[in-house]
Amino acid sequence: MGFLDQSTNNIIVDAVLTDTGRQFLSRNDGSFSIVKFAFCDDEVDYTIIEQFGRTVGKEKIIKNTPVWEAQTAASLAIKHKLIGVSNPTLIRLPTFSLNATSDAVAMTRGQITSANQKEVILEQDVKNENIVDPELRDQTFLVTCNNNFVRLVKQGKIMPWQNLDVDGIATYMFTRDSTATSKLGSRLTLQIQTRAITDNQFSTFGNYSNKDMITTYIQYTGLASGAQKTLEVQITKN
Repeated sequence: MGFLDQSTNNIIVDAVLTDTGRQFLSRNDGSFSIVKFAFCDDEVDYTIIEQFGRTVGKEKIIKNTPVWEAQTAASLAIKHKLIGVSNPTLIRLPTFSLNATSDAVAMTRGQITSANQKEVILEQDVKNENIVDPELRDQTFLVTCNNNFVRLVKQGKIMPWQNLDVDGIATYMFTRDSTATSKLGSRLTLQIQTRAITDNQFSTFGNYSNKDMITTYIQYTGLASGAQKTLEVQITKN
């Protein structure tokens, strides 16, 4: 959904269905039902507030920020969802950290063995605070990855994806670990396994400068906090 400013006193709402929504609608069996929606501020540059202050900065954002049109691809739309919090004194939002160095892991293709499996732990943290606000402790995580190259395992079990789009992007839903961080934040432990990628796939999807390596990404999103973290996975032939 996009709000298009037509330089009038009216606000025109440009609403489109996602690919998944159109699939449900095309069934024509009553399964299509809009039950929720979300707002985001992907296009807002908040450094304007830091530069000009709240009053002038807010005015500049309203007048000068270009508004994007509605996106039909769910993987591109609503990267930064707006959330509601009842705590009036909250001034900091939680973030995610990974046990992987530099937010990237190096792996090899092949059959599922310990040689091409990596454990990655996602932890919720908040800077300059003692604990994560209870309302923002993520109980559920949305995780997406390219199903052509990797699959996800939790507690030794290969996890089924919730949705697989036409580009092979798999969407998973995971509940948090039973243990919490030192700041009472949530933790999610997953094992990443590479698939038996063919030489033709390396030729097609390999990096521009190195066709013996495929770079893919795993994205984590906390459903309560809205925080996101991206893990880079570099897969080599050998």
